[in-house]
Amino acid sequence: MLTQSEENYLKAIYSLTEEDSEIVSTNMLSEKMKTKPSSVTDMLRKLADKSYVSYLKYQGCELTDKGKDYALQIIRKHRLWEVFLVDKLNFGWEEVHEIAEQLEHIKSSKLTDELDSFLNFPKVDPHGDPIPDKNGNFSNNLKTKQLSLTNINDEVVITGVEDGSIEFFQFLKHCEIGLGTKVKIIAKYNFDQSVLISINKKEIILSKQVSQKIYVQ
Repeated sequence: MLTQSEENYLKAIYSLTEEDSEIVSTNMLSEKMKTKPSSVTDMLRKLADKSYVSYLKYQGCELTDKGKDYALQIIRKHRLWEVFLVDKLNFGWEEVHEIAEQLEHIKSSKLTDELDSFLNFPKVDPHGDPIPDKNGNFSNNLKTKQLSLTNINDEVVITGVEDGSIEFFQFLKHCEIGLGTKVKIIAKYNFDQSVLISINKKEIILSKQVSQKIYVQ
């Protein structure tokens, strides 16, 4: 049985693999986990001894099939709990990430399966991220295109956002931006790559940083 810290490392390695490449360097993982490279090395050796990662000194690591399966189950639990908190307990989408970080470490697979069934097998979490099924398979990812890549006069629907800080989600809430929100692109400015959008007849300027974190279809 893995510790919470070991589970967090597996999830972080999986996340970095999705963002970059199959091989995750010690420095990348150190930055992600906000800890010293020497501590990362120690953890990777432990996970390698348990066959969850393949680790090569000075090169980095990658998840074994066993490690990937375990990471996907943590992600599944995390995203199911986020759906439960938003849909059943009326939490805001800006509130649920940190709570789900705690709940994802519950070991019971029966509880996870029953939660999935209770929620009617949701395909995405409140941020639009796909939820793997019990076998680690994803349905189609709805996060199709960044808002920053749209064209003037495009009419799109918000399908997801990148996981971010509480402040980021509070900003989106203030702008009345959520999953399913209909948006029209009014203008794009070369000076700073900001985007002028229209939501419910209200115009809002989004910075490049924000528009790159919002996905649309």
